[in-house]
Amino acid sequence: MSERVIAIDGPSGSGKGTIAARLAKELGYSLLDSGALYRVLGLASQRAGLDPEQDFDAIAQLALDLPISFGRPDDSAPWQEGSVWLAGDDVSLQIRTDEASALASQVAAIPAVRTNLLQRQRDFLQGEGLVADGRDMGTTVFPNSPLKIYLTASVEARAERRYKQLIAKGIDAILPALLRELQERDERDMQRSVSPLKPAEDAIIIDSTDLSIEDVMSQVLGLTREKLSN
Repeated sequence: MSERVIAIDGPSGSGKGTIAARLAKELGYSLLDSGALYRVLGLASQRAGLDPEQDFDAIAQLALDLPISFGRPDDSAPWQEGSVWLAGDDVSLQIRTDEASALASQVAAIPAVRTNLLQRQRDFLQGEGLVADGRDMGTTVFPNSPLKIYLTASVEARAERRYKQLIAKGIDAILPALLRELQERDERDMQRSVSPLKPAEDAIIIDSTDLSIEDVMSQVLGLTREKLSN
């Protein structure tokens, strides 16, 4: 492949994060959870007392200097699967709340933020290859990716999945509120002026509403092997 990137895009709760992580492990590729970048930036902005509705320049500057790391706080620390660190602080659970999700969507709508994080995301491509999970991986960040997947599901199914995930992690959640928040986020992500959420023209769309994670994984692995063998 000319650019060894598998781009997996889709709305919140579609299962793209789980699929991307499993696929990266299966292939021995690096993983980019681009949503985590925006979630951490949203949290960092909040900690700095910045308003995503007003402090556009300050948040864009924060994006350039964001002290984020995946798996461990520094090279000397042991690896921790799925962990995300902000300035040495493990924020893995904090960035998965609904508040963090909403903040991520708000900061992602700032054009200068997306510009400043663009090259940073591309720099994750190294080694054997990369599985990139997000909302504009196939359309903006890696437009030359030979395999682009757009993973979607009904908003009701996504809300139910998110509810179960949060409860399993011990995080309080209310299903009707989750449904409303997902609907609002979908609208915001799809209507933003820069890199709106939409399938790339050459993306393969998978609707996972009635599929298990194993069913989706089987489809994605089949598509990946088909592309890798060419």
